[in-house]
Amino acid sequence: MEADHTALSLIQLGAVFFGLGVLGRLAQRVGMSPIPLYLLGGLAFGNGGVIELGNIEEFTHLAAEIGVVLLLLMLGLEYTATELFTGLRRSWLAGLVDIVLNATPGAALALLLGWGPTAALVMAGITYISSSGIIAKILNDLGRTGNRETPVVLSILVFEDLVMAAYLPTLTAMLGGISLMAGLRAVGISLFVVTVVLVVAMRYGRYVSAVLFSEDREIFLLKLLGSALLVAGVAAAMQVSAAVGAFLLGIAIAGPAARSATRVLEPLRDLFAAIFFVVFGLNTDPRDIPPVLGFAVALAVVTTITKLATGWWAAHRQGIGPLGRARAGASLIARGEFSIIIAGLAVSAGAVEPRLAALATTYVLLMAALGPIAARVVEPTVRLVRGTPAPKPVS
Repeated sequence: MEADHTALSLIQLGAVFFGLGVLGRLAQRVGMSPIPLYLLGGLAFGNGGVIELGNIEEFTHLAAEIGVVLLLLMLGLEYTATELFTGLRRSWLAGLVDIVLNATPGAALALLLGWGPTAALVMAGITYISSSGIIAKILNDLGRTGNRETPVVLSILVFEDLVMAAYLPTLTAMLGGISLMAGLRAVGISLFVVTVVLVVAMRYGRYVSAVLFSEDREIFLLKLLGSALLVAGVAAAMQVSAAVGAFLLGIAIAGPAARSATRVLEPLRDLFAAIFFVVFGLNTDPRDIPPVLGFAVALAVVTTITKLATGWWAAHRQGIGPLGRARAGASLIARGEFSIIIAGLAVSAGAVEPRLAALATTYVLLMAALGPIAARVVEPTVRLVRGTPAPKPVS
């Protein structure tokens, strides 16, 4: 019987991995993020789907947790502590505008639906945080990494990441039903740890990098993955989000070690992150989506407008022209991994309205697909409205 169970588990895992590859290839062909397709794949093979997979839960649960850790570790590798502080000084006002405009719609909808303050906090985070992973890919694919508005976009993303360092422990405290004082203590611990790590990263980051770095890819990979899981586990034990712990470790790794780490970890991140999105879909019953589809569409429309307004205003403050302002706003639209992480925390805690998972999945499906499309069409649309001719191709 054990052999039969193992064989069935291997067959199901093989089918899942192969299916993810097909979906990723399809997304690549049509020029969109694969995240919506991964979520759809999870919906198709979870509870209430076409075929229910029931033999891989233990593996996929742990793999999904590793996926979150690697997503945030890789995000941290993109920044240095100095860049974080610089970005915070430059973007704090735009960051506050971002919070007000984009957290409010989610919180307001949860309250209007009668889901309570905890669900309102969850939905505020889901609609607030942009997808750094999708946005980084958009900027790279469209050749906009050197544009004048790109530093504005990145500064807002950095501010959002720092907000998450306080938001996630607050949310975890509320989901766990602990007291206000315990929640404030968790936030205080989180902010203290974040501050200490950032100071260590600024002053002693080279030593952290030296300890982890190795010319041998295998040794380097083992050190990186081991340290990421250790830090994430310790962070979780200290009531700091494991994801934030991984993000801070990424910030502490700098120079050649960070560049090498990105190359070494990228395939692993893509694999485990894909499983994370699939697992969220597996845990959502597709029969729950039709009742919340209208709310998800309305939320998508409102928060598309608010992100456009955020990027436009922030770029305008830096003296950037209308085309750059529009590109900045459109670049911020996509929601993805962090929104799903927040919803996943809430659903796993079982402390919120069951329909929240379906609403979050549908919303992220819409926004992850809409973000890359909006980034592509915004410039020709603005040129058409303003009567500005498109630039001639360089021969």
